[in-house]
Amino acid sequence: MRRRNLIVSRPGRVELVEEDLPDVPDGGLMLQTLTTGLSAGTELTFVRGDNPALHERLHPELGLFVAAERDSGYPVRRLGYMEVARVAETRTPAFAVGDLVASAYGHATAHVSDPVREHVVPLPDGLDPVLGVYVAHLGPICCNGLLHAAADVATGPVRTLAHGVEGRRVLVVGAGPIGLLTALLAVEHGAGEVAVIDADPRRRAIAVELGLLALDADADPALTLKTRWRHGPGDHGADVAFQCRARSQSLATAMRAVRPQGTVVDLAFYTGGADDLRLGAEFHHNGLSLRCAQIGRVPRGLAPWWDRHRLSAETVRLLLSRGDDIRRHLVTDVVPLDDAPGLLADVSAHRRHVVTAVFTVDR
Repeated sequence: MRRRNLIVSRPGRVELVEEDLPDVPDGGLMLQTLTTGLSAGTELTFVRGDNPALHERLHPELGLFVAAERDSGYPVRRLGYMEVARVAETRTPAFAVGDLVASAYGHATAHVSDPVREHVVPLPDGLDPVLGVYVAHLGPICCNGLLHAAADVATGPVRTLAHGVEGRRVLVVGAGPIGLLTALLAVEHGAGEVAVIDADPRRRAIAVELGLLALDADADPALTLKTRWRHGPGDHGADVAFQCRARSQSLATAMRAVRPQGTVVDLAFYTGGADDLRLGAEFHHNGLSLRCAQIGRVPRGLAPWWDRHRLSAETVRLLLSRGDDIRRHLVTDVVPLDDAPGLLADVSAHRRHVVTAVFTVDR
């Protein structure tokens, strides 16, 4: 069987190519893609050529980035991680032909999956496949952020994502899909008030439509929040901040806006330097904590209760509760996969603005 796959053949060049697929092995699945979502922040780093994985590799045992064995990581043949598919062939009793599933295998029209080693999530009947693109990876990133906030304040087992946000003043920096989903999760889990900071008025308008407090990143939002959110003498600001924009200036903003001895949970993927990050300012004087909520790990001590499948289940809960709002406001573009190369080129060149773009595959 053959498939079409979206690849980056060289910096600035995105194209669909034809590829052969192997036979389905014992225990495997043939997945026929219905929808595949664009994670623009990550994927454009491959298009531009500034993703660290193009020049370095992560040593799996030592956790150190070391020089790659070759000068270039091109072509990038697996791009993206937000797929929804139907099971077209199965050689395992765990899945039936026709099952709707979410997985993370890139912008391809089909995929041979090993569900023992790959994250394959059955989706409930009636869930819009457009919304399902959030389930396998991007939604769990956001849920893992709340889980890290919970672990930061927990003195015992963490059984709910509400533990770190319930009744608290929550800040989200960045109104992209990760920031907006994180903000909605905080609302769903009982946050006292949720503020979102972004420089783009289009994204602030979306936050307002979702019922969130929206602040301009260019108008000293830390001063606004520390005036609005008072806990006591000398104690102002967000209880917890989720940093969701891959700019060191955004991390600096989160640190300015969080209360003394507060925590910034960082979900962003940085590819550049950190000239704007002044660790001798609020970070030092207010005794802040910075936690990286990387999707490959839940907080230490919370496994096996929490794992990727449970984070996906929490994502499904949010989609079932707020799916209409998410479909209306976060999914800004739904286009055929054939249009993907042009859309990525336009977004990379700032000719087009998207929050979440979803590519559809016709059969």
